Amino acid sequence: MATLPHEMTIEILLRLSVKDLLRFKCVSKPWCSSIDDPDFIKLHLFHSVKTNTNHSLILRHCEYHFFSVNYDSLKTTQRLNHPLGEQKTPIKILGSCNGLLALIDDNGRIFLWNPSTRKSQVLPSSEIEFSSPSIFFPRSTYCGFGYDPISDDYKLVRMVQVHGKNNSYLHSEAKVYSLRSNSWRRIKDFCFYLSFYREFGFLADNALYWMVLKTPQSGNKSLVGFDLGTEEFRFVELPDSCLNKRVCMNMKAMGGYLCLITTYTEFNDDVVDIWIMKESWIKLISWKKSESILGFPIVIPLAFSKSGDKVLFSIALHKFVWYVLGSKRVENVGIRGLPSSFDVGLYVESLVPLMVML
Repeated sequence: MATLPHEMTIEILLRLSVKDLLRFKCVSKPWCSSIDDPDFIKLHLFHSVKTNTNHSLILRHCEYHFFSVNYDSLKTTQRLNHPLGEQKTPIKILGSCNGLLALIDDNGRIFLWNPSTRKSQVLPSSEIEFSSPSIFFPRSTYCGFGYDPISDDYKLVRMVQVHGKNNSYLHSEAKVYSLRSNSWRRIKDFCFYLSFYREFGFLADNALYWMVLKTPQSGNKSLVGFDLGTEEFRFVELPDSCLNKRVCMNMKAMGGYLCLITTYTEFNDDVVDIWIMKESWIKLISWKKSESILGFPIVIPLAFSKSGDKVLFSIALHKFVWYVLGSKRVENVGIRGLPSSFDVGLYVESLVPLMVML
């Protein structure tokens, strides 16, 4: 290797896993310097995303146990040590981006965590700037985490809203945390209503997305996006078939695209449609309960296969299957060490650091 040109060495290193790269930093000072170089870290991340390699499932069991499963093999689980260690404090995943996970505990503390490098950072606290009555009704908090390529910065968005009785009083605020400055700042307010106690946004195409209401009395959900570059909110049109109060809608991000899961009743049969947003909404999958062997308890699409002809699903929060798009067949996935029940997401393994970005 010492006789190879530097450019060829970099090309070889780009194809290795984060685990191997961390070990190979000990080979020599030049290798350590190359692997720690910000440009190499970005190139390695780009290669992993482009080739759909170095991805892992992350499973959360009993609110504070975390496991990973290598996405290339889907063979066995590996226990992860999260930033709170052995403390049995409930932890939720706010979002995932470029190998960094944003976590929040029951005390409202927010962490950034890179499971691949085992590095973590606690975000500074930011008080809610309410300047009205001291006694409030329960509040809604929406969060999301993503990367802004324009400013080369990781951002966490927090929206808070409080409703009074019969909507007689309403206060809302939106703030953005910047990893580059390690600080929060308030941004322009939003003009919609948060309908749940707590909701986490999904990242697709450099924007975060949530389901909201245009008016408090409205029973129809609307989709709103937050552009991480311009830091502006905008409403996004839903598929025409979703403009119905009887349609239950959920969101995911899959393959870099926003994914919409709708459930409704048609001719006395339950139907699930899965849409992805490209230039416009495209219906990817549709099945009826009476015809499908997937079942209906809780069906969550997670990711495309490398060839793009299959979709990995989490079924009823306790198992996985491949759904073959062409033949509509289902293939069971056997993973050793799966917990009895879990929440699941997907992340790319990366070397992205957590130090304040100067």
